[in-house]
Amino acid sequence: MQPLSLLRKNLRKQRKNLNQFQQRQAEIACLHQIIRTPLFHHAQHIGLYLDAFGEIQTHLLLLYCFKKRKIVYLPKVCAMNQCLNWVKVSKKQYLNNRFSKHQLGMYEPQNGIGIQVQYLDVIFMPLLACDLLGTRLGMGGGFYDRTLAHTPKKPYRIGLAHDFQVIKTPLLRRAWDEPLDALFTPSKYYQFTSNLR
Repeated sequence: MQPLSLLRKNLRKQRKNLNQFQQRQAEIACLHQIIRTPLFHHAQHIGLYLDAFGEIQTHLLLLYCFKKRKIVYLPKVCAMNQCLNWVKVSKKQYLNNRFSKHQLGMYEPQNGIGIQVQYLDVIFMPLLACDLLGTRLGMGGGFYDRTLAHTPKKPYRIGLAHDFQVIKTPLLRRAWDEPLDALFTPSKYYQFTSNLR
């Protein structure tokens, strides 16, 4: 297993090298997997992210959620504690691009106080890597881990990843790391039953 810093660097590079067609194909393939999942169909309050760094894109998934009348929330960093609050967004707000760029480069809703993560049914999480046990290597800011650490009720945690981001060697899971319950890639749906609460 390569050192963590090298793994992060290599995966970021691989992601950056994907062209628009490859990204679009990966997004479509993941969406087809997601919409066949009963858990997603039953979920009403959905936490999503806006892709900004080459992650699996979420545009089509967002549109599908709006079409199915699901309530969509996007993360906004709370300056006070560096945790994520979840701001409800409408289809109109989304299509009108009412977002601002955070200093770290991700996009977040301009307005709205937001709710805490415990009120979400499902949360889709970006990542750099995930192993076959559901250990997630995040983007480096620790926002999701901090947000989920102290909540009394955790939503079902789903990762979205390109196939090359699935690591066969177990990643080091530290005490504060929040594992995934499931992972979607363009070619496969993984369920990590050992993490289920």
